[in-house]
Amino acid sequence: MQGLILLDKPMGITSFGAVAKIKRAAHEKRVGHTGTLDPMATGVLPVLLGRATALSGLMLDADKRYTATVRLGVATDTDDITGTVIKNGEVNVTSERLNNAVSHFTGEIMQRPPAYSALKKDGVRLYTLARKGETVEVPERRVTVFSADVVSYINEKNEFTVNFHVSKGTYIRSLARDIGEFLGCGACLSSLCRTYTGGFSLSQCISPEALTEQNISEYILSEEKAVEYLKEVQVTKKQAVRFSNGGQLGFERLKGIDLTENELVRVKCEKLFLGIGRADIAKDQLAVKCVINYPGDGI
Repeated sequence: MQGLILLDKPMGITSFGAVAKIKRAAHEKRVGHTGTLDPMATGVLPVLLGRATALSGLMLDADKRYTATVRLGVATDTDDITGTVIKNGEVNVTSERLNNAVSHFTGEIMQRPPAYSALKKDGVRLYTLARKGETVEVPERRVTVFSADVVSYINEKNEFTVNFHVSKGTYIRSLARDIGEFLGCGACLSSLCRTYTGGFSLSQCISPEALTEQNISEYILSEEKAVEYLKEVQVTKKQAVRFSNGGQLGFERLKGIDLTENELVRVKCEKLFLGIGRADIAKDQLAVKCVINYPGDGI
């Protein structure tokens, strides 16, 4: 099987566990998700199957939207509610102060990822080092918070809810932690739902529990939908054969081409999506980034 499945990942399973369910139902070894969700998180998890897994990296670059619930007055070692409490603080926060704190972390910011994360140091996952009790200095990195809107204010559990729209690589756990530190009472993430990524929303997703060997094909979308945001370049049948064999295509033989250096495009022959091309302006040609389908598949 080949294509794209949009999962609504439930709470309590890892992204790897969700992918394993797809592998079993589809009888396909090549299956990969396009952006990890922590076990406590739910929501949109695009999964690619077969040769389409070559597109995974392109979807990782997409911006994302989340609905996050943050608990004030509690800080943990993992920056979420599943961790060990390392600090308790008194919560005395007005709605105005809360809005100011959330707004402070919008725009382009420097963010320190959680110590318990899948990032690597010297080839070892940070969470592996953290579980061994090793203290690691996690460097800050630049991310963008396009918007952060408080949708419900502090309740009896000292929790509030925010809708975040963020760039790739942004940790919502870190935002929760930093908002708590800014307010002086500490905070951690208590729930998280990814509502949008790569052009796909939660309403388009299916629970992995609902997928079976018998019905999974009904939920497989064309892998081209994962990269529809890229420009389309049409090629002839002869050019399609050359491209699928790894050959570059000269710009002079392509119609209406207007690309920038290293710009990626969808390469198609009539209705068949062949793969992704990369503009090589210096050589005046379209290079092959990856081939997904071959001329014999549909021309």
